[in-house]
Amino acid sequence: MHTARSLALLALPLAGILLAGCAATPADDGADAAFTLYSGRDEDLVQPLIDRFTAETGIVVDVRYGNTAEMGSLLLEEGEATPADVFLSQDAGALGALSAAGLFTTLPDEITGAVPAGYTSTDGSWVGLTGRARVVVYDGESLTADELPDTIDGYVTDEWRGRLGVAPSNASFQSFVTALRVLEGEDAAEGWVQALADNDPQIFESNIPVLTAVNDGALEAGLINHYYWFRQAAEVGPENMRAQLKFLQAGDAGSIVNVTGAGLLNGAADNAEALAFIEYLLSDAGQQYFVTETFEYPLVPGIPAPEGLPSLESLVNPQLDLADLASLSETQDLLARVGLI
Repeated sequence: MHTARSLALLALPLAGILLAGCAATPADDGADAAFTLYSGRDEDLVQPLIDRFTAETGIVVDVRYGNTAEMGSLLLEEGEATPADVFLSQDAGALGALSAAGLFTTLPDEITGAVPAGYTSTDGSWVGLTGRARVVVYDGESLTADELPDTIDGYVTDEWRGRLGVAPSNASFQSFVTALRVLEGEDAAEGWVQALADNDPQIFESNIPVLTAVNDGALEAGLINHYYWFRQAAEVGPENMRAQLKFLQAGDAGSIVNVTGAGLLNGAADNAEALAFIEYLLSDAGQQYFVTETFEYPLVPGIPAPEGLPSLESLVNPQLDLADLASLSETQDLLARVGLI
């Protein structure tokens, strides 16, 4: 399958995933797990919430962790034989790819209807959970926001040769490139990606090392998701952050708001415990956790966003349908073709 092959470009060999990338969280006290979760989100981000869910409901969750590309590839390889009941994804693109492969069952209306249109699937195959804005992180001791370009095109010029950090294997970066393809067309997107590759970018494995490099003064600027900065600022104090954030021009592909989300695998269509977990993620308790602990935008109306963030409405590009981010495999092929992955 073309999608499986392309997702596999980023995945570890399956044996490596099963032995390392998908470490399981065992059921407590020898209890049998009620359902199996494949998580493309980091363990330190979501395991505390899973523990709260188990404490409140008594439902034990067997979790396999890996990055979103790894877990998406694994699910495509396993197909209908997968032991997974729920997939928790870092981005809409991977959810769309798995939906297109026919691996998700349709969620109940009361779940999909909890999130406004535009932040979730159009066919009920998966539901959005939180919003994450793409931003530029920059060295506040050597640059000011006014000195930085307002659009993503400005970061692949000669002026920025060797100065920009990116994480091409990260799902969020790939979703941004997918949005670039959708919004500006294939030729423009390929031109931007080729210009980036030719501009000697500094390559990192994920968002956190990009932020760390900027905050240490080792990198002038990089492309990350907003919440990484807010998490670190909450730990050390905003006044102690050398790294600062710039939100690009509204509507620019470099400022897209992507979503995390969850889908229910076909084999779990009748698994009430798995469905209860997705409901919990959309509950006030679940949404408030993401606000206070991970500094992401809540998607359920009535839950205030983290303090200090611009309103979600001011960032969303009405021309971008998140369902269109499903063409992830073509983005991965493009990044591979120019040597970024």
